[in-house]
Amino acid sequence: MTTPNESAPQTAPLKKRIAFFCIPAHGHTNPMLPVAAELIRRGNTVRFYSFGGAGGLPDFSEKIRKTGAEFVSCDAYMPAVSAEEVAGLKRVSITEMTVQAIRITLAMDAFLDAEFKSFLPDVVYTDSACFWGKLNAWKHHVPMVVSTSTFAFNQLSSTYMKHPPAELVDMIFGLARIGKALKSMEPYGYKVKNPLTLVQSDNKTDSVVYTSRRFQPYAESFSGHYVFVGPSVFSNAVPNKIKKRPLMYISLGTVINDRPDFYNKCIKALKDMDVDVLISCGMALNREKLGVLPENVRVEPYVDQLDVLSRADVFLTHCGMNSVSESLYMATPMVLYPQTGEQYAVAKRAAELGAGVLLKDDSVAGIRAAVQNVLENASYRDAAAECSRDFRACSGVAGATEFIENAPHEWDGIDVLKELNKTNIRFQIVYWSIVSVLIFLAGFYVDRKYLWILGLAAGIISKPIGKRLQNRRYAQLVPDEK
Repeated sequence: MTTPNESAPQTAPLKKRIAFFCIPAHGHTNPMLPVAAELIRRGNTVRFYSFGGAGGLPDFSEKIRKTGAEFVSCDAYMPAVSAEEVAGLKRVSITEMTVQAIRITLAMDAFLDAEFKSFLPDVVYTDSACFWGKLNAWKHHVPMVVSTSTFAFNQLSSTYMKHPPAELVDMIFGLARIGKALKSMEPYGYKVKNPLTLVQSDNKTDSVVYTSRRFQPYAESFSGHYVFVGPSVFSNAVPNKIKKRPLMYISLGTVINDRPDFYNKCIKALKDMDVDVLISCGMALNREKLGVLPENVRVEPYVDQLDVLSRADVFLTHCGMNSVSESLYMATPMVLYPQTGEQYAVAKRAAELGAGVLLKDDSVAGIRAAVQNVLENASYRDAAAECSRDFRACSGVAGATEFIENAPHEWDGIDVLKELNKTNIRFQIVYWSIVSVLIFLAGFYVDRKYLWILGLAAGIISKPIGKRLQNRRYAQLVPDEK
């Protein structure tokens, strides 16, 4: 099914002033940079609100200025955080990240109010996790396009996530704290009743997603307000796997990468294999913890990842969306080692398409077996090559640029999620009406103090039944999706 926004190329009638917003994270900022460069090349004005390295944050100023955009530093508005809060951010606590994002929004309120009144943006292009970008677009009534650096997540695609127990506990016990933080924003004109509206995709918001429709789970459940443009990269490189022996590349990304224990297991697993190993470990790791390296192993703080992946035969990755997309763009199959719920969703989809294998056993023997499996099984290479062709056939940066220039978009198609919710409501009404009657009748034969057990059982049973009905209805609405 093709959406109106993915048909014939559109031409923007006027050049626009576009405000870019992003959180201080490489995986979220990097996809936005080629888009900024292309918008400027087409004659638009881009003002990019980001961070310049103060307080230990990543410095994006040079990268942004190279695109031709005006860099506006937001460093001064980062609130001081306690050691406990820093620890929460490092372990990617959803509660801590949400609360800190709200604090940043409040700290930037007066500054951004003045910026919106002076710059007068025609469009806001904001990262999906950047609350201050979203909230100010709403507050100042400026058309908004969301930059989605991972999958678009709704009630269907979010089923791909697998949250570790600690993450679930953090979310449950953090609800009260998040609610209090949201309440504190109301006097400033930010009214958000449900935190999900800040993080979850909906079918009314214009969104650019840096993947293909094929790779996006439940792609047809997203409306014509979405454009799937494929990976956004500064590279014309193509895969070139010709060399003397296989190249194994290992990276855990730029956030949770201080893992000497895991790197040491990788080194032990691969030191005797006929393969060259390159580990990108970041700046946080104390290299001495890795000891003397075998001849076939090299460790670097940073590498040109796209260049390495163009030559690599296997990539052991933490499954950040950027890393997986770049790997598949360069036709490199993977050993998938996700660390968060979002990363698990990306890993699950890559494994479904046959482009990698999940690392369920991260022992020395488990790592060696997984790497050998990918190296020796041509099906993984073939699947990765198919993903590469799919990604390269997408509209890419040009598609994202045209979509932003022509925002806001109109769409009058069938809202699949709305239809599914109608089905679910009808099911719940009928199901619980029947259950209530059965429990009432059971009261004549069973001691009433035990009736709660029947109610609990009915609640448990309702979930798989409801999910099955939802999947059946989804298949009716979008029969062509595979």
